[in-house]
Amino acid sequence: MVTTPLAEILRPKSLDEYIGQEHIVGKGAILRQAIESGNIPSMIFWGPPGVGKTTLAFIISQKLNRPFYTLSAISSGVKDVRKVISDAKSSIAGTILFIDEIHRFNKSQQDSLLGAVEKGIITLIGATTENPSFEVISPLLSRCQVYILKDLEKENLLELLIKGQKQLETTNKIKIEITENEALLRISGGDARKLLNALELVVSSESGKTKKVDVTNDKVQHVIQKNLAIYDKSGEMHYDIISAFIKSLRGSDPNAAVYWLARMVEAGEDPKFIARRMLILASEDIGNANPTALVLAQSCFDSVNVIGYPECRIILSQTAIYLASSAKSNASYLAIKDAQKLVNKTGDLSVPLTVRNAPTRLMKDIGYGKGYKYAHDYDQNFADLEFLPEKIKGTKFYEPGDNAREREIRARLISLWKKKYNY
Repeated sequence: MVTTPLAEILRPKSLDEYIGQEHIVGKGAILRQAIESGNIPSMIFWGPPGVGKTTLAFIISQKLNRPFYTLSAISSGVKDVRKVISDAKSSIAGTILFIDEIHRFNKSQQDSLLGAVEKGIITLIGATTENPSFEVISPLLSRCQVYILKDLEKENLLELLIKGQKQLETTNKIKIEITENEALLRISGGDARKLLNALELVVSSESGKTKKVDVTNDKVQHVIQKNLAIYDKSGEMHYDIISAFIKSLRGSDPNAAVYWLARMVEAGEDPKFIARRMLILASEDIGNANPTALVLAQSCFDSVNVIGYPECRIILSQTAIYLASSAKSNASYLAIKDAQKLVNKTGDLSVPLTVRNAPTRLMKDIGYGKGYKYAHDYDQNFADLEFLPEKIKGTKFYEPGDNAREREIRARLISLWKKKYNY
């Protein structure tokens, strides 16, 4: 007898039952308004696994009285897409097509959707765990609204845990007491499906043995470790392994990095996925401590696109070892993060007149560009000017890291700006 998983039993059937993603489907949120009006655009849901992408598409199918088709990019192709489009042309009501894991569609498969989406024959809903800017072709992406779904918050997970507990008590006719939940929350990683699967696994391990199951951190860890699946590039371990890989690179351990890389290579992981993660890390975690890291990571990404397995594993290994062994700095990452935070706090501050562009005579007459000093006309190609808005002048966003290259950068900034930015 096939048993329906707990996560499937508890799948919400309406927006009121839906947990999380308040920023897009909460009361008054733009996507909720679109769904409730019945007038939805073609869209792509981008987010990690287990945060409600497929569920949201299912809710839309229940809410809107329109033909609804579902395809999986893993098992479907151009022929399946054309069949849906053909059926849609003969339908009076607008047809909705949901494609799960749309990032797995190649260019020709995505091209087959273009005309129907553009003409409104179908309304496309795609779901992806990968950045659609990289994985969805530009013409299709420009015709879709991208909604970013986030990891579930702790309160969301606790709410799910209570629902799961009650459902399992009813199904198994036992009493369940969750005395500790930290291990369950940690294992879930913000993934609802992982959370419910873990709870179900712990409860089923004692099913039939007792009338009461006490869920503790030790019990969860013991049961989950015992039942831990091998790496599956289309499953949950995929995200755990890439996480271990990136943390090994960040932690300057080339040996651990190569081990986790080998796990992914042996599983047939998409080399572009691995290379893309290293490209991000090269800037986020190494940055100006070693600018060459970004150059090598970009070269690696370009190379694996051309070469593929098995040879590209060598390029991946070379790059991983270089990145892991490199000096580290997250100063650039922190700088843009702090600058964005201040922008959101202070709004659109005026650009100083000195550094404004003055393409017309009127603009020059009212002071645009007046007092600007062309840096190359001065010693060291530097002129002491104020480039920030008056309200935030002197604000420092970039704090050079403690490494050889950025110590040189710090020394240069001190010599140029003296005490202005307190370098």
